[in-house]
Amino acid sequence: MPAESHEQHPIVGPDHQLPAPPPTSSRSKLLRVVVWVVLLLIFAIGFYLVLRHHEDTSTAAPKRGAGGGAVALTTATAQKGNIGVYLDAIGTVTPVYTASITSQVTGPVVAVRFKEGQVVRKGDPLIEIDPRPFEATLLQAQGVLERDQALLAQATMDLNRYRDAWSRNAIPKQTLDDQEKIVLQDAGTVKNDEGTVKFDQIQVGYCHIRAPISGRVGLRLVDPGNVVQASGTTTLAVITQIQPITVIFTVPEDNLGQIQPRLRQQAKLPVDAYDRAALKQIGTGTLLTLDNQIDTTTGTVKARASFANKDSSLFPNEFVNARLLVNTLQEATLIPSSAIQHNGTASFVYVLQNDTAHMRSVKPGVIEGNTTQVTGINPGDVVANSSFDKLQDNAKVSVSNKPIPAAATAGSSAP
Repeated sequence: MPAESHEQHPIVGPDHQLPAPPPTSSRSKLLRVVVWVVLLLIFAIGFYLVLRHHEDTSTAAPKRGAGGGAVALTTATAQKGNIGVYLDAIGTVTPVYTASITSQVTGPVVAVRFKEGQVVRKGDPLIEIDPRPFEATLLQAQGVLERDQALLAQATMDLNRYRDAWSRNAIPKQTLDDQEKIVLQDAGTVKNDEGTVKFDQIQVGYCHIRAPISGRVGLRLVDPGNVVQASGTTTLAVITQIQPITVIFTVPEDNLGQIQPRLRQQAKLPVDAYDRAALKQIGTGTLLTLDNQIDTTTGTVKARASFANKDSSLFPNEFVNARLLVNTLQEATLIPSSAIQHNGTASFVYVLQNDTAHMRSVKPGVIEGNTTQVTGINPGDVVANSSFDKLQDNAKVSVSNKPIPAAATAGSSAP
């Protein structure tokens, strides 16, 4: 019986066998646990810090209103007093008189008798023009006048003789009448000569130019030796009156109803002049009058105010800011403007009573500097003047004697 054959798998050698997978390390497991623990710890510390910061902020933040602590602030007391109603305008310093001097005769300038910028009086000598030709003409006219005066005297003497003769019927009446007319003719000639003499005297006077007004002379415009013309337009000197001096400014036509009644009452309305920046007061004067018509292009009317200008602080053609005092409100309630808060078109203040702030509506009126006239509170009321960012109605307050920092005094636009 044949032997039964069995198939057998070949035996694989060690060099052809795959390595067995390594066993899991306990060190790797431990490393993962440590990493997770560190991450959880970091998150826990971060959460704790955020929570702590929130608690510190909540504790340090001031509580607003009646539910919080007392608000420290400064106060002001409403006063009873007078306050002026002003109109502000821009104006120009204008001399009362300005004289631009020109020559009335033709001739060379022989002397200039003023210094540039000099203050002169009316009648002071300014410029001398050579008078000799005009003096010669005057002398001739005087000679003609003397001759004709002598002829008139002779004709008058003859007339008296003819009257005596005619009274004795020694001459005809016609001879007497003719002599009377000769006397009248000679009298007319004498008057004509007198007029010529006066004209020549005036021409000689024109050679000696004098100041027509008192004021300050400007820069010299002519020198000795220059020939000036009688018909020329060359200005020899300019004089401006500086004491007193005026300021011309414009006021809106809507304010005429405030000004005109006071002028009709002959009230002297004060006008203050300030510099270009409206910070420094230059002088104080009085309103003189208003112009006689309104400028339709601007809707304003010109006004003129007079200033004594004793210190010459107002200079001709200088730009100034004018403040016209129209009226004065008597016994008005006055508070600092900084105490008034605004909510849209409404205005209010915080009145302090029993260490509590009560919001009170007010109506602001006239403002003068840092003071405002109001209605809605009474003189003697104490109002808050700082810390408005922390205030609300019925908030508890405490009065501080020290100034509150600017950041804490900013006014709020709403309660």
